[in-house]
Amino acid sequence: MLRPQENPTRESKSLDGLWAFRLDAAGAGRRDDWWRAALPLAREMPVPASYNDVIPDQSVLGHVGDAWYQTTVRIPAGWSGDRIVLRFDAATHRAVVWVDDVQVAEHEGGYTPFEADITDHVRPGDAARVTVVVNNELTWTSIPPGEIEQGPDGKRHQNYFQDFLNYAGLNRSVWLCKTPRTHITALSVDTGLNGTEGTVGYLVEHTGAPDVRVVLRDAEGRRVASAEGAEGRLRVPDVHPWAPGDGYLYELEVGLYDTDDALVDTYLQPVGVRTVEVRGSQFLINGEPFHFKGFGKHEDAAVRGRGHDDVLMVHDFELMKWTGANSFRTAHYPYAEEVLEYADRNGIVVIDETAAVGLNVQMSPSPSRTANQTFSEQSISAATRQTHLQALRELIARDRNHPSVVLWSIANEPDSGVPQARDYFAPLFAEARKLDPTRPVGFANVMMVPADECQVTELADVVMVNRYYGWYSHMGDLAGAEVALEADLRAWAAKYDRPIIITEYGADTLPGLHAVLDVPWSEEYQTRLLEMCHRVFDRVEAVVGEHIWNFADFATRPGLIRVDGNKKGVFTRDRQPKSAAFAVRRRWHGEA
Repeated sequence: MLRPQENPTRESKSLDGLWAFRLDAAGAGRRDDWWRAALPLAREMPVPASYNDVIPDQSVLGHVGDAWYQTTVRIPAGWSGDRIVLRFDAATHRAVVWVDDVQVAEHEGGYTPFEADITDHVRPGDAARVTVVVNNELTWTSIPPGEIEQGPDGKRHQNYFQDFLNYAGLNRSVWLCKTPRTHITALSVDTGLNGTEGTVGYLVEHTGAPDVRVVLRDAEGRRVASAEGAEGRLRVPDVHPWAPGDGYLYELEVGLYDTDDALVDTYLQPVGVRTVEVRGSQFLINGEPFHFKGFGKHEDAAVRGRGHDDVLMVHDFELMKWTGANSFRTAHYPYAEEVLEYADRNGIVVIDETAAVGLNVQMSPSPSRTANQTFSEQSISAATRQTHLQALRELIARDRNHPSVVLWSIANEPDSGVPQARDYFAPLFAEARKLDPTRPVGFANVMMVPADECQVTELADVVMVNRYYGWYSHMGDLAGAEVALEADLRAWAAKYDRPIIITEYGADTLPGLHAVLDVPWSEEYQTRLLEMCHRVFDRVEAVVGEHIWNFADFATRPGLIRVDGNKKGVFTRDRQPKSAAFAVRRRWHGEA
């Protein structure tokens, strides 16, 4: 599925803006066919945005069930004779779509795009009614998982096992697109380096054309290679590689031509020529050892929730650059495509993660009332794995052309210490390698499962561990935490000859709370905890990465240890720095 694009054969029209909106906890809309007319008793809701915080109403924030969106779009008259597509960049967590009275799409999964060919259901020059019902329920077979409970008030309540708010809605853009009837359907690239020569392998899928031609141009627009055929490999002399801090991009132009040599369809694909390799305990980009410096992040901001916002995106990247970060993890779901495109252009390295968080009933912030073990036919089951596999396939299909993405993360903090975990995850690792043999694969190990107990890390190419010594363990005892953390990491290094990335470490911190002594929640304690971790990382040679949890404070459900959300950010939720941000900046910029 190709991203919408404006070029000589393709056009796209944004449907972002204010849509009619109505919550429907009782499910009346599906019974009463709300898509067949103007949405009854509707209010307006911005798209893209999560709906939860827009309206100051507890029933909206905690809504469980369907949410209806509707808009009217006029199909451009000039699109007559072409293929017309309706595309959703994301609908969390699942959606059904109608155009006028016809159902045109249904999709499971809240963070990857889907589309529908609506050519036969609309008429260029006329208006069409677009209705979407988005459902936010999490179950044992969804990714991420959850369960629905009946509350004492008689209402259904959502229990979920991840430590971030279950924001929902049309969080990303909606598009109306035009392509030729004969068109390119998919395009994948892979790249290589051999001295000063680069290679760009390509595979073009299309609906049928006599001739496929490709041209590769450098950033100045000069042609550097070309070929004919739907599959091939281009050679690029004196290549300018994509590298961390140097987001150099070539442009691959693909063209379909008819028997009269006329252009039928075209697509432009940015290409960063680089290699990724794991060799022993080193993580190599372009053959050079790379050390991950950065953060776990969230798509999270006041009012808009998880709704994508270009302003916030650019500001976050600028703050990351200010700290000296060179990378981040898309914790705990695929981020908007705009984010990866920006990372490509700016030479920022990305660990790309599926939405498989909360696969661990043993350490959930909200324990299950129906399951006492993670993997079973009544909890995380074979049906869950099928949903997980599809989410993985969609993630790789969407993001495999991004040079910034160097590592696939299959899950965050699953219950990896039980024998059933290996059986669950083995097919997922195999599928990731089948779909993309060019990148390493890993998952983030939870602190409760040490090196000698984990059943899943042997499947991975990289050791990724979340470690909270000084916080959830040894709180207030940084000297003891330092000893324990080093022993833990050395055990991983002894067992696995693989790179170790610390994918989470940190401490909750209330901005403005200060203390001379090691007082948890103070800004000074957060700084000293991070400095303690950094001393340990520098002593363990296999450690090749440090991602602080978190870049910025973010929203969670209310909880005894969650005062207005998770406060582990080195920035506040409104992106003001805590003291730790300056300490991190000094380390990552190499300042004394």
